[in-house]
Amino acid sequence: MENFKYLGVVLNEDNNDQIYLRERINNANKTYLMLQKFFKNKNLSKKLKLRLKNTVIDKTLTYASETWTLTKIDRKQLNIFERKVCRRILGPVYDNEKENWRILTNKEIYARVKKPTIIETVRLNRLRWFGHVQRMEENGIPKEYYI
Repeated sequence: MENFKYLGVVLNEDNNDQIYLRERINNANKTYLMLQKFFKNKNLSKKLKLRLKNTVIDKTLTYASETWTLTKIDRKQLNIFERKVCRRILGPVYDNEKENWRILTNKEIYARVKKPTIIETVRLNRLRWFGHVQRMEENGIPKEYYI
């Protein structure tokens, strides 16, 4: 199986998205590491750090997500990556009952972030792309290949 990159998207003869998804997660992780000095800065608010994550890291991660076919494992990998980055940004919380620091639970993360999950974002991107293709002329290239 031969892979090649075209316009930032990894293509192969089997149309296997797992290779491309791993590369997108790696690229998003590299983006996080490049911005790590901002995320560790105590002078920046968590709200600003989350906005930075949403505008830079999430866009890097979901590039060309309109054409993805996600399996259960793919969705799990994306959710794990998203929660990992959010935990790093939000940091631990102090538990008054046990009088110690603990990491946030998944529910607490989603409650604090207050934005659609990465999976919901991918679904919205796919739905937006589908509407775009539906409105195209019948002889449009995407309509010939995707519908």
